[in-house]
This record gives sequence, C-alpha cells and structure tokens, in this order.
Amino acid sequence: MLDIGSRTVHLKIADLFPGSPPEPVASWKQPVRLADATDRQGVIPREAIRSLVGAVTASAAAASAHHVDHLIPFATSAVRDATNRDAVLDEIEAATGIRAGFMSGVEEARLTFRAVRGWLGWSAGRILLLDIGGGSLEIACGSGTDPALAISLPLGADRLTRHHLPDATPVKKRDVKALRRHVRATLGQSTAELRAQPAPLSCVATSRTFAQLARLAGTPQPGSGRPTVHSLSRKELVPWVSRLAGKTDRQRAKLRGISASRAHQSLAGAIVAEAAMEVMAVKRLTICPWALREGVLLDRLSRLESKHSELMTAPFTTTPFMTTPFVTTPRAIHALPQEA
Repeated sequence: MLDIGSRTVHLKIADLFPGSPPEPVASWKQPVRLADATDRQGVIPREAIRSLVGAVTASAAAASAHHVDHLIPFATSAVRDATNRDAVLDEIEAATGIRAGFMSGVEEARLTFRAVRGWLGWSAGRILLLDIGGGSLEIACGSGTDPALAISLPLGADRLTRHHLPDATPVKKRDVKALRRHVRATLGQSTAELRAQPAPLSCVATSRTFAQLARLAGTPQPGSGRPTVHSLSRKELVPWVSRLAGKTDRQRAKLRGISASRAHQSLAGAIVAEAAMEVMAVKRLTICPWALREGVLLDRLSRLESKHSELMTAPFTTTPFMTTPFVTTPRAIHALPQEA
C-alpha cells in the first residue's frame, strides 16, 4: 500500500492471509511536505512535484525489491484537493508507471473507522471517531465494521494554518479567536445528524495530530513521570491552545510530543481537536494507533476472505485461486486497479 499524504509518501508492506490479521513486513516513508508547499490557491508547485515523483519512484523500487504482488496507491487530501491534481497524478504516472487514485474524505473516514474497529474489537460497542489530517477532519460513528454515518470537513491542521493563521509566530489572540469561530461554525453546521445519533460507548481519535496532543496535554503516569499517550481529555487540552499560540515554532518544537516538522500546524490542530470534542460532547478520547493505512489493508483482507469463502463453498474445480501480479519494468511497478 502506497499512501501519498500531505507530509510523507509512506509505503507499507504486509502479508495478508484469510483468517489472520495483517502481518507487517516493511515500512518506508519519505518526507515531501506537500501541504507546506501548496500555495493559497491550492497549487502544488513544480519543485514539490519533483520531490513527490522522486519519493514515489523510490517507493516503487522498494516494493519491487520486496516482491510485492499487489500495490494499492492512493493520495489523500493534499493531492485530492489541489487545483492541479490531475497534472500531478499525470506526472507521477509518466515517471513511474504508477497511477495513484484518490479517495473521498468520506471513504477515508470509512476505512479509518474500519481500522479502529479492527484494533478495539466488538467490545468497544458503538464508536465515535475523530481524525484530524493535514487537509480535512473526518468524523464517523456506528456500531458495525463500517460506520453508520461519516462526514469529512475542510478542517485539517495544515489547511487551516495555511489559510487562517499568520505565517509569523507567536499568534495574536484575535487570530486564534477568529479561527475558533470559523471551526465551531463549520462543525455546528455540519454535525447535526451526527449529534442526533445514539451516544457512543467509545470515543476514539486517530492521526499523528491527536497522538502528539495526547503526549503534550496528557497527565504523567504515577511513578514514571511519562505522559499518558493513550488518551486525551478536553479539560487538559483547553489551556494548551493559548500556550501554543504564545510560542514561536522553535519553542513549540521543544515541547513534549511536538515534532519540529509539525510545530507550525500544532496550534490549528489543537483548536480543531478542542472544538470537535466540545461540539460532539466528548470529555475524553482514546488514541488508536491504527488509522487509514491499516483500514486499507483490512479492507483488502476482507475482500480476500470473501473470495476464500466462495472457493471453500463452491463445487470442486481445478481452477486455482490466484492474485493478479504486478508488472515490473525498469522504471517501476505498474499498479493495477483495486478490485471492485
């Protein structure tokens, strides 16, 4: 699976066998910083495209070296929402032979929800999921493998930082208040149906943004001095919005849990997280380590299990069960389309 995200190109290789969980084989990622490079008109510049093509080329070589027999290449909101997305995808295909698709925000929410269900199991009951990406915020809820309801909103940490906050830090109070108003207004207008759903048994968050905020605002575990990284409470998060606003990017990067590459967007991420928790009446979130990539693998595994079940119940035939192999060329791997 090849995930072309807002900050990295991430190749995740796993063995998939019906009846077993995904077995990790290798993981490789390269920074591309598409969100940082994209201008206010949504155009990904030439230099960033070259960097992206190089990362995809290297990923294809790594997949070939590991004898990958099925590759699922997809781009998330950074490419999906770019003004020149078709030109970007064309350049990737011309250079590597890989035609990456892109999924809608709602499909991202569905697959991420599936990953959360796979990690927590059925004992988690009805789940409410929050996921902050670079370009969008996904919210989903349901009691099954897939969500009963899912939405995607243009409230990603990178997007809001680029369009609603000044480049210079610290950030003034009026800018923080303006962004809060925008986020709350968007959530208020878009979540009425979600808020009308039955109360969840488990409130869960995924994404690097939530994981870093949990480290930043988490209460240290007794006796260890280390922060609790598996949950985030709104009460603990609220004061950190003003604290992050009052610091420069360099000062933020020195805080517990905040990486240098994400320091600039950390304020917007905190504002969205706090507002989403307030609007959805969530006091505490459990942080799930599985997210979109694992959801893609689980979805693929489900398809394999369905085929396996059909073969086991069908009349005997001499036709073997086969997967469609990749065609390798000196340039790269030709990614075949996902099965319907």
